[in-house]
Amino acid sequence: MDIVLITTVVASLFLVIGVAEPLAERVKLPYSVILAILGILIALGAVFFLRTNITDALNPVAEAILGLPIRSNVFLYVFLPTLLFQATLGMNLRRMLDDWVPILVLAVVAVIVATLSVGYALSWVSGLPLAACLLIGAIVSTTDPSAVVSIFRSISAPRRLARIIEGESLLNDAAAIALFGLFMGFVMLNTPDPELGDAVARFPVLIAGGALTGWVAAHIAIWIMAMFGRQELAIISVSVALPYLAYIGAEQSIGASGVIAVVSAGLTLNLAGPGRLPPQAWGNLRDVWNLLAHWAGALIFILAALLIPRMLEEVRLSDLGLIGVVVLAATAARAVILFGLLPSLTFLRLSPAVDRPYRAAILWGGLRGAVTLALALAVTESLRVPVEVKRLVGILATGFTLFTLIVQGTTLRTMISWLGLDRLSPIDEAMSRQVVAVALQTVREDIARTTEAYELTHETVRSEAKTFGERLDDAVKAAEDSEDILDRDRVTLGLIALAGFERETILERVRERTISARMADQILSEADRLIEGTHAGGRSGYQRSARRSVAYSRAFRTAVVLHSRLGFSKPLVRLTADRFERLLSQRLILRDLAAFIDGRIRRIHGRRVADLLHELLSRRIESVDTALEGLRLQYPGYAEELERRFIRRTALRLEEREYTAIREDGLIGAEVYTALMQDLAERRNSAEARPTLDIAVQRSELVRQFPLFVDLDEKALKRLGRALKTRYVNAGKVIVPKDNAPKSVVFIASGAVELKTAGQTWRLGRGEMFGQMAILMNRPRRVEVQAIAPSTLLVLDEKRFRSLLSRSSALRNAVRASAEQRGIDPENLLIDSTRKNET
Repeated sequence: MDIVLITTVVASLFLVIGVAEPLAERVKLPYSVILAILGILIALGAVFFLRTNITDALNPVAEAILGLPIRSNVFLYVFLPTLLFQATLGMNLRRMLDDWVPILVLAVVAVIVATLSVGYALSWVSGLPLAACLLIGAIVSTTDPSAVVSIFRSISAPRRLARIIEGESLLNDAAAIALFGLFMGFVMLNTPDPELGDAVARFPVLIAGGALTGWVAAHIAIWIMAMFGRQELAIISVSVALPYLAYIGAEQSIGASGVIAVVSAGLTLNLAGPGRLPPQAWGNLRDVWNLLAHWAGALIFILAALLIPRMLEEVRLSDLGLIGVVVLAATAARAVILFGLLPSLTFLRLSPAVDRPYRAAILWGGLRGAVTLALALAVTESLRVPVEVKRLVGILATGFTLFTLIVQGTTLRTMISWLGLDRLSPIDEAMSRQVVAVALQTVREDIARTTEAYELTHETVRSEAKTFGERLDDAVKAAEDSEDILDRDRVTLGLIALAGFERETILERVRERTISARMADQILSEADRLIEGTHAGGRSGYQRSARRSVAYSRAFRTAVVLHSRLGFSKPLVRLTADRFERLLSQRLILRDLAAFIDGRIRRIHGRRVADLLHELLSRRIESVDTALEGLRLQYPGYAEELERRFIRRTALRLEEREYTAIREDGLIGAEVYTALMQDLAERRNSAEARPTLDIAVQRSELVRQFPLFVDLDEKALKRLGRALKTRYVNAGKVIVPKDNAPKSVVFIASGAVELKTAGQTWRLGRGEMFGQMAILMNRPRRVEVQAIAPSTLLVLDEKRFRSLLSRSSALRNAVRASAEQRGIDPENLLIDSTRKNET
C-alpha cells in the first residue's frame, strides 16, 4: 500500500480524534460512543464508495481505509499496554489501597460471574461447545468505565465511588484477558468441556508470574532512570519502553499474563517513582503518558469500529436471539454484583455504601468497547479455531458491544437525569445562593477599585453599577431567604471547603518545592480522606480522618514487628523518616488555613461556624504538634536536620524566583540564566537528599534523656538501650487491660497515657512509667492503661527492671514517689528485698 495513502489516512484519523471530543460535548454523548459512531460511519462510507459507480476518485482512499493492517496483535501489543500503564500512573494508589477489598472482589468476582453466566446461558440455547461459550463470556466481561466515570465527575458524585469503578475496571480487564487466554487454549485444543478446576488452578500462576515480571522490570527501569538525573527526555524514553518490555517478557518468556505485568510495572513506578526521580521529570513523564493514552484510547476505538461492518457481514436472523441472550446474561451478572455482592461488602464494612441510584447508573453505564472487539478479533484470526465458532464469537461480541454503545451509551445521561443524580440537593441549592451573594459582594469591591484606577466615564460606571447592584440585591435576598441550611450542614460544608483549600495549598507547596514530591502523594491522600470523611460523616467524619492522619499506620506497626522480632530495621527507618517529614509538612500547611476561614468561610457561613472551624483547626494543629514533639524527643538530631533541609529548600525556591524575575526584566542573558539554573539544580538535588536515620543510636540518645536513668554510667545506659523494646500505640488503644498478670514495666518516651482504677484516673506523660506497682507488689494489675495520644513506649521485662532498680537510686525514688501519689505505702513494695537479692 502506498505510504502516502497510509500517512493520509492516519493523519485523518487524528483529525477525527480532534473533532470527536468537542462533538461529544455538544451532543451530550460519551466520548467513546462518538468515536465508535465515527469509526462505523467511516467504514460504511469506504464500503459505499468502493461498491458504487458514482465516482472512482475516492476508491484509493477507501481501499486504504479498509486495507489498514488492523490485527488483534496491534491492539494487544501496541495500544493495550499504553492504556493500562497510563491508568496505573494516573491513580492515587494510597487512596486506592484504602478500598482494595471492594476493588479486588468486584473485579475478580465480576469477571468470573459474568464469564460463567454468559457461558452457561449460551451453552443452553446454542449448539456451541461449553469452552467456546465460556470464551465468549470472558470476552464480553471487560468494561469501559470512561463514560460513567466522566458523568459521575460532572455531577460531583463521591470521589471514592469513581475511584472504585476505575480500579475495578483496570483489574477487570486484566482478569478477563487472563481468562480469555485460558479458554482460548481450550478452544484451540478442541476441548469441548474444560475442567474449571484446571482453569482455576492455572489462574494464580498467570497472575503471580505477571505481577513478579512487572515488579522486577519496574525496579530495573527506576534504577536506570535514577542514574540519568536531569536528562528528562532519557527518563521519559525509558518509561515508554517499560510497559512493552514487561508485557512481552511476561507473555513470551515465562508464559504469564502480560496485562498483569503491565499493571504491576505501572503500580510499582507510581509508588517508587516520585521518591527516586526529580519532581519536574516525574510531572513531565505523567503528562507525556496522558497524551499517549489519549491517542491510544481514541485510535483503538476508531480502528475497532472500522472492523464492525466486516465482522457483521455474515450475521443471521438467529444470531440476534443469541445476542439478546448475551445481553441479558451479562446484565444479570452485573446486577448480581452491584445489588447483591456490593451491599454485602458494605454490611461487612469492607466497602463504602453506594446508594441505589448510583448502582443503577453503574449497571447501565457498563459499556463495552475496544478491548472486547480486540479479543474477538484475535479469535477470528486464529486458524486453529473452528469456522462456526469464529463466526459466532465475532458476531456476538460485536453485537453486544454495539448494544452497549448505541443503546446504553446514548441513553446514559437520560438515565442519570431520570435517577435524579444530576440535580442539586436542597442544601447544595441553598449553599449555591449563599456563595453567589458573597462572590458578588467581593466582585463589587474589586470592580469599584478597578473603575477608579482607570478613570472610566462616570455615566458608564453609574449605568453598569446600577445593573450590577440589582443583581447583587436579588442574590442577597435569595441568600437571606435560604432557611434550608442548618448550622450542622453549614459546619459540614465549611469543613469540606476548608479541606479543599488545604488540598490546593498542598499542591501549591509541591509546585514551589517546599514540600518534596516524595511526600506529596501521602499528604494529598490525607486531604482527600478529609474531604470524603466530611462528605460521609460531617464533623465527626472530619475529626476521624484528622486523627487518622497523625496515627501510626498498619504498615508502621508491621515495620516495628519486623524490627523487634527479626532485626530487619530498613522499613521502620523509612516509615519513621516519612512520618517525620509528613508531620512537618502538615504543620506547615495547617498554619495557612486560619486566614482562609476568616477571609472566605466567615463571609459565607457566619461567625459561629467560623469560630467552630477555628476550634477544630486548633485541635488538629495541637495533635500534629504533639506527635511531632514526640518524634523530636525521640530523635532530636534528626528533627533538626529535617528542619535545616526545609529551610534550604525554601531558600532555593526563593533564589530561583529571583533569577527568573531578573531574566524576565532583561538584566541577564539566556546563557547566564542557564548557568545559574544548572548550579541551582545541583544544589537542589543535594538539598532533596534526606538525612540518614539510625534507630539504634537514636534510642540510646533517648534513654539518656530520661531523668529516671540519670545516675547510670555509660556502659549501663548502652546495655539498657539494647534491652528496651520499642512499642508504638495510637490514641485510644488499650495498652494494659485490667486483671492481667504483670510481666513488664513501660516507660513513656513520648505521648501520654491514662490510668483508670477504682473510679480514679491518673495521666502520665513523657519520662514517666507504669506497671512497676503490680510487679513490686506481686499481684495482678487492677489498672487499665489507655493511650490518649499517639505514643512511643519503651518496654522493659520484669527481670531487667528488678536488676535496674537495684542499681539506680533515682529509679527507686521515682517508684516510691509514684506509690505515695497513689496512696500506697512504699514499705509494702519489695524494693529493698530486690536490692538484697541482686546483691
